[in-house]
Amino acid sequence: MKHAFMLAALTIAAPALATSPAAAPLAYRTGTVSLLGGKATLDTGSTLRYLDAAGARRVIVDEWGNPPEAADDALGMIVPAGIDPATRDGWAVVVTESRDGHVSDSDAAKINYDKLLRDMQAGTAEANKEREEAGYGTLELVGWADPPRYDAATHKMYWAKELAFDGSDQHTLNYAVRILGRDNVLELNAVAGMTQLPQIKRDMATLLSQVSFAPGARYEDFDGKTDKVAAYGIAGLVGVVAAKKLGLLALLPLLLKKGWIVIAAALGLLGRVFGRKGGAQA
Repeated sequence: MKHAFMLAALTIAAPALATSPAAAPLAYRTGTVSLLGGKATLDTGSTLRYLDAAGARRVIVDEWGNPPEAADDALGMIVPAGIDPATRDGWAVVVTESRDGHVSDSDAAKINYDKLLRDMQAGTAEANKEREEAGYGTLELVGWADPPRYDAATHKMYWAKELAFDGSDQHTLNYAVRILGRDNVLELNAVAGMTQLPQIKRDMATLLSQVSFAPGARYEDFDGKTDKVAAYGIAGLVGVVAAKKLGLLALLPLLLKKGWIVIAAALGLLGRVFGRKGGAQA
C-alpha cells in the first residue's frame, strides 16, 4: 500500500493493511449509485466499484491506518474493479461534498495559477514553523503535478499537487476534481502516489464521464433569487479559501510491517494535522 488519507479535500498511522482478518468483506456496489442524497449519480460500469460511507471509513481508518477523524467527511469511495485498495497497487477516489453554495465561475479565465501556486507554497512554508513547534513534520508543496484547468462546458475543475513530507523523496499525489452543482460542489479526491499520476489521469477522465448531477441540481439550474451563493469562486476551490474550510491532510510517509511506504494524500492546503512524527497525518 503506497498511500494514506487525511481529510478535507484531504491523511494517517499504523499499518495500511487490514488489521482484522475476521472482518466481513467490504460491501462493494456496482451499477447506478445515488450520490449526495439523489442530487447526483454514478454509473460504475464494469471498471469501477463503490463503497458507502461506512465502507469508506473502514478503508481509510482500518486498512490505511488513519485516525477516525480522517474519515468524518467521506461520503463514499470509488475504487477500480479487481484491485484491493489496501494493496500496494491500490488507489481510491474519496467522495466528499461542499455545501457552501453556488460557486460562480466568472473568475475562471482570469486566474493566474502560477501566482496562486507561489502564494500556496509560501503559505505552506510559513505553516511549517507552527507544525515543527507542535512536533509535526514539515510539508513542501513541490508544484503542480497537473496544472489547474476549468472546463466551462461541464463545470468541472481539475488540478493535481505534488507534495513532499519531511524532505522525503517519496512524493505524494493529490489529484482533485470538483464538479459544480446548483448549490453545492461534488468533490472527488484521488488518493495515490506520484508514480500513479498517468493512471490516475486516465482513470479519472473515465470516471468523470460516469458521474453527473440530476436535473434540478445541475449548475445551470441555479436560481439567483433563492439559492445560496458561495463566498469564493473558482480560485477558492484550489487556493486558500477552500483549503481553510476543508483542512490540510498533512501527511508523512509511514513504513509498514512489510516495508512498504504509505503516502498520505492531501485534499486541501491548510488546517488540522492528525498525526505526529513517526505516524501518518491527515
